[in-house]
Amino acid sequence: MSDNGSRELYIVPVRGKHARTGFSGWGNQQMFRATFISAVIALSATASHAADLAYDYAPVARQCETLDASRLPGESDISVLRQEVVSRMEQAITVADDPRWISSVRPVFVWASEAKVACGKAYGYLQSGWRDQDYLAKCDCFHAKMLRFMN
Repeated sequence: MSDNGSRELYIVPVRGKHARTGFSGWGNQQMFRATFISAVIALSATASHAADLAYDYAPVARQCETLDASRLPGESDISVLRQEVVSRMEQAITVADDPRWISSVRPVFVWASEAKVACGKAYGYLQSGWRDQDYLAKCDCFHAKMLRFMN
């Protein structure tokens, strides 16, 4: 107590083995080391899962630069064309429903889903007698991408 009767609070810094920090006596160096190790582990785990995707990161618009080189739009017989489209669509549906590809880190499921939609639309147009060159080419391209990432 001071002379006027008020209480004063004195803070005395404590150093050494009895010093208290937030974590059971850990010092700054141990805290930094633990944080650094945790960050390295977290970053290495996420980087290893993304390794499969690193080599195919082109924008979607450039994913199928070879649409003109597709074999499907050039097919003259519509019944053969319809069989090819249905075959690609059924294979894409099978792959898109397979749990092994759904949980894979490779983009097989993505391309199977894209192929399924593109081939389905191409098939719908073929049923009405219309050859939609864009959807035929996309069906062929997305199916090829799906197969590429499966192997």
